[in-house]
Amino acid sequence: MITLEFARTMARYNRWQNRSLVTAADSLSNEERWKNRGAFFGSIAQTLNHILWDDRIWLARLRGDRGNEARIGVRHPYTDDPNDWSVFVADRAALDDEIVAWANVLTEAELTSDVSWMRGDEDVVTNFGFNLAHMINHQTHHRGQVHAMLTAAGVHPEATDLQMLKIIEGESPS
Repeated sequence: MITLEFARTMARYNRWQNRSLVTAADSLSNEERWKNRGAFFGSIAQTLNHILWDDRIWLARLRGDRGNEARIGVRHPYTDDPNDWSVFVADRAALDDEIVAWANVLTEAELTSDVSWMRGDEDVVTNFGFNLAHMINHQTHHRGQVHAMLTAAGVHPEATDLQMLKIIEGESPS
């Protein structure tokens, strides 16, 4: 379902797009970031916090880190923390770098393995590659919501086209 090259590319794409959204949101006041804009999670900040939480929980699950999975918790949708923008910015950047580093050492065997994780009180087992595809899709879905809210607020994140990542990295899109 997923190749190592795709996983690594999407990790870099995730980092680039998160930086773009954070840069755009930096130009807003804290009040503007937390303003309810009628989105699924309400505000820009709440949606960004949800993405941060979900990336943390799925990274723990994909690593098989049950202790960290339990520490992070499954309290959905996890939108109220961090409430300090500078903490969020630092946490997001650190996690994005961690995801890229993690993707760079993934193996083919991991992509086809099964992952055991908790859904509430239920222990479930699903395919690693399928879960990674979910993580990538989830990030993209909610970043699109944030992009729309930022644009409506009058700030403009970078383009979201995947081909642009190759250009930014100095490669020809193919």
